[in-house]
Amino acid sequence: MLNYESIYKKGVCIWLTGLSAAGKSTTASALSSRIEELNRKVTLLDGDIIRTNLSKGLGFSKEDRDANILRIGFVASEIVKHGGIVICPCISPYKETRQKVREKIGTNQFIEIYIATPLHICEERDPKGLYKKARNGEIPHFTGIDDPYEPPVNPELALITTNVSIENNLQTIINFLEKRDLL
Repeated sequence: MLNYESIYKKGVCIWLTGLSAAGKSTTASALSSRIEELNRKVTLLDGDIIRTNLSKGLGFSKEDRDANILRIGFVASEIVKHGGIVICPCISPYKETRQKVREKIGTNQFIEIYIATPLHICEERDPKGLYKKARNGEIPHFTGIDDPYEPPVNPELALITTNVSIENNLQTIINFLEKRDLL
């Protein structure tokens, strides 16, 4: 028999990492809605929104990117510590910084999902025109162009958004969370 009280007290951080325009925010928004349909409250800490508020004033140096991700990780750890579900769609380009966030939150409560969309597809999507600007030299230190993106080595899940529907990806995530007794 399931102990529903203990399940609902478990916190979890679902960390979506990948290039700009990979599908992190789209996946996160749809996942948030799906989890709320299961009568769980969810906090969405979108990297773009956090950068303009909590991390306002930071640039795009490695140090500033790390500071931004560590701030998001701190907020996420507080939500998880109090039994909440938090979804963090963040480029988070550096393995070492993602590992620090994992350690802060706890390995069992940190679910790293790599949105493994190839660079050329991200550039084709480019909804904000950022890749074009980066290629033209207007945006220096752009992740995937002239600044590195270090893909996860062993993420809990790796999802493709090019030939797999959002519904299939959502079901993959939900199934994974249920198997881990996190939903």
